[in-house]
Amino acid sequence: MSKNFLKSSIENASLNILLQIGFRCLTFVLNACVLRHVSQDEIGITNVRLLLLESTVLFLSREAFRRACLTATTQHDWPKVINLIWLSVPLCIGISGVCGYVWLNLLEQPNISLTLHYKFGVWSILISCVMELCSEQLYIVGQAFLFVRVQIALEIINITIRTIIYTTLVMSWSGQNAVLAFSFAQLASIFIYTLSFYAYFWYYLRNKNDNLPFNSMWDLFPKIFKKKWSECLDFRLVLLLWSFLKQGFMKQLLTDGERYVMTFFNTLKFNQQGVYDIINNLGSLAARFLFRPVETASYFYFSQLVHRDVPIKKQIEQDSNRIKEVVNVLECLLRVNSSIGLVVLSFGQAYAKLALYLYGGSALAVGIGPIILKMHCLSILFLAVNGIIECYAAATMNITELNQYNVEMVYLSVIFIFISFVLSSFFGGLGFILANCCNFAFRIIQCGRYIISQYKNTNYSPLKSLIPKKLFLMTLILSTILTLYSENIYFENDKVFHVLFGAILFFITVSIWLFEEISTLKFLSKVYHKKYN
Repeated sequence: MSKNFLKSSIENASLNILLQIGFRCLTFVLNACVLRHVSQDEIGITNVRLLLLESTVLFLSREAFRRACLTATTQHDWPKVINLIWLSVPLCIGISGVCGYVWLNLLEQPNISLTLHYKFGVWSILISCVMELCSEQLYIVGQAFLFVRVQIALEIINITIRTIIYTTLVMSWSGQNAVLAFSFAQLASIFIYTLSFYAYFWYYLRNKNDNLPFNSMWDLFPKIFKKKWSECLDFRLVLLLWSFLKQGFMKQLLTDGERYVMTFFNTLKFNQQGVYDIINNLGSLAARFLFRPVETASYFYFSQLVHRDVPIKKQIEQDSNRIKEVVNVLECLLRVNSSIGLVVLSFGQAYAKLALYLYGGSALAVGIGPIILKMHCLSILFLAVNGIIECYAAATMNITELNQYNVEMVYLSVIFIFISFVLSSFFGGLGFILANCCNFAFRIIQCGRYIISQYKNTNYSPLKSLIPKKLFLMTLILSTILTLYSENIYFENDKVFHVLFGAILFFITVSIWLFEEISTLKFLSKVYHKKYN
């Protein structure tokens, strides 16, 4: 079973990475075209105001259910779990009602000269969120029973339809009514995504249902016919769900804190929000390409192999090989993620300006934009480390530890919002990046303390893998100096040479990392062979 979970996690992460790279490249090219036709004000409305609404509703409605219901899936009483998952739909409706009222009545409304379709955009987001939650039980079942390729295929469908519809409408309307185009694309993509999920499971259960504890599609809908609630719901999961729900609100504040500050306190105008979002999206490519898929797969893996309510020392005594594998995976992930973050930080200093020039034209490559993107490279390093440490902590903490963690998150959220407000008032978009760096640093310390205490008085110390090897670190420092010199001399007159020079240094840097990380490569090779054996 351990091998199956590891195989699924690796396959899930690798396919997700390939999906993200392939389709983010597509959206990158299409967005670069759209940016030249859509005003920065409308980008601020869609990419900050409306997408913040979507992330708020979806995160608060489903994240806790996913984390709770994907814990120890081999021990589930699935009829009770299905009942529990469907509670996310009324929760989503309630959260949508509250957020919809706030977005339509309490927040500053965009001027009618910017868009006529803001209200329709809000309603499209709310409807699409409820629609998506109606297939949440299928997503969780697919994750639990390792339907990796199906979920990847449906993500492809979702991204493709949304991107094509939005781009087509924007280009055909000559950049007018971008918010309306965004709303149509949102509704169409989520409708087809949800319908495709149901169609696949209907076909699978009709023709091949030996691997699932369900006989028909009706088993994937709630059945609350018992008189006692204890016969309808798994209260062990309910308690875990409640802990994650309390944590979810604080985590959402920490994740999208800068968007909440600029939305609720108007520290940036819509056009400034649009510029910040463009730069933030460009700077977050590594996070979306690599870190997020790896974190999703890692959480599932750790949650299956590490028991929440059993001390790690006792688990080592019971099955030392299993815990040794878990620690090796954790060390490998921390080593790889932190190395990627260091490379991004090193080369981002000299190529931030070029990236903005290629992505949005000369207008983005002047002013404070390059400085924000350079600082964003530092936040990527913090994000790379925090993602793995936090997902491991969330996957292995017991309920008492989760509740204590939630209390700490409350304090951290208040501090983060305050820092974001103060720094953005003085430094604009750059202040949000600085606040994010502080946010991730605090969270790394918080979860790092938990991991250190968990493995105290054992032979394992997984956080030591965060320390880079000497030759690799020296190469990064030298590459940063040389590429900055190249930018200063060649950027204006010979951009091709500047790119080639950086490519050579990048190749040297990666080669040195591979040379020094022989043990990491051997472990990855072992994992690869285990997957296919």
